[in-house]
Amino acid sequence: MKMRRFGIIAVLVLFFIGSVLLSCSKISEENFNKIQNGMTQAEVYTILGEPTESSSGSMVGISGTSAKWLKGSTEISIQFLNGKVRMKNFAKTVRNYENK
Repeated sequence: MKMRRFGIIAVLVLFFIGSVLLSCSKISEENFNKIQNGMTQAEVYTILGEPTESSSGSMVGISGTSAKWLKGSTEISIQFLNGKVRMKNFAKTVRNYENK
């Protein structure tokens, strides 16, 4: 009886920890809304974490970076010009799986 109670408690604790970890993703619409034009890359990375994908380039003293954060169906894209936010986009994709 004690062992069964311990097993139930262990499962509940693991479920709770899993729920907390899944709900605390930095890649969310709430965090996207915190991003403002003019913020530095460091400020954005503090809010969203390191991007899933990133590419940079520079020309004639102007540098640009395109960064993308992906988590499940959520995608956040941010373009930086000289290290500061110039454009941002939030998208939720719906996956349509069809049997072919």
